[in-house]
Amino acid sequence: MWYLNPIDRLRLDALWYCERIKDPKKLAHPADATQWQKFDGLYPEFAKDPRNVRFALSADGMNPFGERNSTHSTWPVILTIYNLPTWLCQKRKYTMLCSLIQGPKQPGIDIDVFHEPLMEDKAKLWNDGVEMTDSLTMEDFTLRSHYDK
Repeated sequence: MWYLNPIDRLRLDALWYCERIKDPKKLAHPADATQWQKFDGLYPEFAKDPRNVRFALSADGMNPFGERNSTHSTWPVILTIYNLPTWLCQKRKYTMLCSLIQGPKQPGIDIDVFHEPLMEDKAKLWNDGVEMTDSLTMEDFTLRSHYDK
């Protein structure tokens, strides 16, 4: 397994979703969803700073050699940043490959073992945060993160 630490790659301006013009009749971004608002209600300290990052975690396996009888499997695990406009969320520049699980078979129910380093980083970002510098204002702040799976 290859693991790429997402904390080291979190250098972005994440203020877009709170400064955009919202249409209450349209669901144009995950920030418009009731789940986002419920989460903000449950964790007001997290919601207070718009620079805190919200991720989606996704993983899907593939056979990189395209053969049906191949015994090799590759599973990329990707974090998508939700704080960005919808047209940027899925761009390669803003998605983070955080691990690549390779092996003779798919990980199955044991995939949580491979997610252990990511869960440690997630806990660090949620509980303690990481000191960063806002590239727009050049001020230091504590970045925190949450993700949906």
